[in-house]
Amino acid sequence: MLGLKSGSTGLVLLAAAFIATSPIDIASAQTADTILFNGKILTVDKDFSTQQALAITDGKILATGASAAMKKLAGKTAKLIDLGGRTVIPGLTDGHIHGIRAALTFGTEVNWIGVPTLKDALEKVGQAAKAQKPGSWIVVAGGWTEEQFAEKRRPTPAEVAAVAPDNPVYIQHLYDWLLLSPKAMEALNIRDDSDVPPGGKLARDSDNKPTGIIDAGGAALGKIFDKLPKPTMEQQVDGSKKFFREMNSLGITGIVDGGGVSMYPANYQAVFRLWQDRQLTVRVAYHLCAPKPGSELADLQNLTQLSPPGFGDAMLHFNGPGEILIWADWTDGDITPDGKAKLAELLRWAASKRYTIQLHWNPDRTVHDLLDVVEDINKDFPVRDLRWTVLHLYTASEASLKRMKALGLVWGVQDGLYFGGERLQKEVGVEQAKAMPRIATAMKLGLVVGAGTDAHRVSSHNPFVALQWYLDGTTIGGAKTRGDEEAPSRRQALEMYTRNTAFMANDDDKRGTLEAGKLADLAVLSADYMTAPVKEIGKIKSVLTMLGGKVVYAAPPFAEERR
Repeated sequence: MLGLKSGSTGLVLLAAAFIATSPIDIASAQTADTILFNGKILTVDKDFSTQQALAITDGKILATGASAAMKKLAGKTAKLIDLGGRTVIPGLTDGHIHGIRAALTFGTEVNWIGVPTLKDALEKVGQAAKAQKPGSWIVVAGGWTEEQFAEKRRPTPAEVAAVAPDNPVYIQHLYDWLLLSPKAMEALNIRDDSDVPPGGKLARDSDNKPTGIIDAGGAALGKIFDKLPKPTMEQQVDGSKKFFREMNSLGITGIVDGGGVSMYPANYQAVFRLWQDRQLTVRVAYHLCAPKPGSELADLQNLTQLSPPGFGDAMLHFNGPGEILIWADWTDGDITPDGKAKLAELLRWAASKRYTIQLHWNPDRTVHDLLDVVEDINKDFPVRDLRWTVLHLYTASEASLKRMKALGLVWGVQDGLYFGGERLQKEVGVEQAKAMPRIATAMKLGLVVGAGTDAHRVSSHNPFVALQWYLDGTTIGGAKTRGDEEAPSRRQALEMYTRNTAFMANDDDKRGTLEAGKLADLAVLSADYMTAPVKEIGKIKSVLTMLGGKVVYAAPPFAEERR
């Protein structure tokens, strides 16, 4: 031990006294600018403790505790907010969403998310037709399924033409079906199968004439979507503001954006403008997909030359490549030997650069190909600390989960089966579907399981709908496809949407829990998540959302808190 100079004994005693001081005693040396009190604050710390109040200073949590103790920390000009017994949670982070893409067109699309009947959905198209000029496009880009409609069916071309006869209409269902009105077919010059991208096929009527319906895979639909007129930059910026505020109203304060189909480098300019203008109301960790087939590695190497891991700031940073790394194999996980070699080369490069990646992989029957590649790379470049995430994989077996755990991989489980549970039952059988996805098994094995929606083409962006599905395994159509044995607890599900997704974003040291020193990202809920009937959780919203201690959304009785 180094020798101590004169007077050092006093310093040692002072340090010992500091270490023994309680967090509240330390906090009392500072003053808070905001106090939230008289509430039920779920800190989501390691003990999942509940507190009555919290104190905020300079955008961070100063302390949590009893209401009286927190009020004592208030500065002379501090704002005191009486929660009236309401529940407060850390701001939610969607661990896999195509939010940047959804935001670009949020202000110009017709939204069918949550619409209860096909009649209502068609009325929304008709209202858009009346509000817009003849000849302008009407786009429903996803986020719906016929199972949500009372009629349990999709619209017909005749029904769409009847409500919008003078407009080209584009209506996409997930990534498997598209309806184009006659005006849309004409505008896109689609007359025959040869006019449809590979992977798509025109449906025909009894006279062998195209109906306007196209059955297609994701890549084909993406190419058709790319032909639609793009919103202006101002419309993109305005739509992005509106979409992120919409997410704030649902308690979302962060997203991990996966890029996705139809996302090219130019598509990031709107979110970058909001970031530069300090108008972002969610924290964005974004991934870049390979923009085109055939040159994936070269393109990603070029795009990332000036974007090292974590490049950015607390509001927006680059998280790494994903989710489409090798285009030829992303859709269903079946991989050719050539594709596997290309994937291995790209992942080895990502590991050498220490990037976090997100990787789309659907079937368990082929995930061994991916895990073989990662295990081989792990011999030279340990991946455990890189937070690589395997997305979807709803059919993951326990054996696959054990291999993922051994490699330190994260499992990103979105609520896609809320829309597609019935389809899974048809594919694997009712009994097997009861065990899918094996969330409880994964947690027992010690995997980090992150929550998300994969919105907006294939699902709703509502996190409480996702939380309800994690808990009860019931689809939008009312079918309970997953058994309770594989359900997480309420605590575990909330951790999936807070601690675990902050981990996926490489931000768990900054946010995801309501602990001293963390960013004051939080949501005050309209109902108590921990005690509300499970069937009612999907209806919960935020009535007050704060980002870094600043109010970004407020509804009654907190509407006056918006600043």
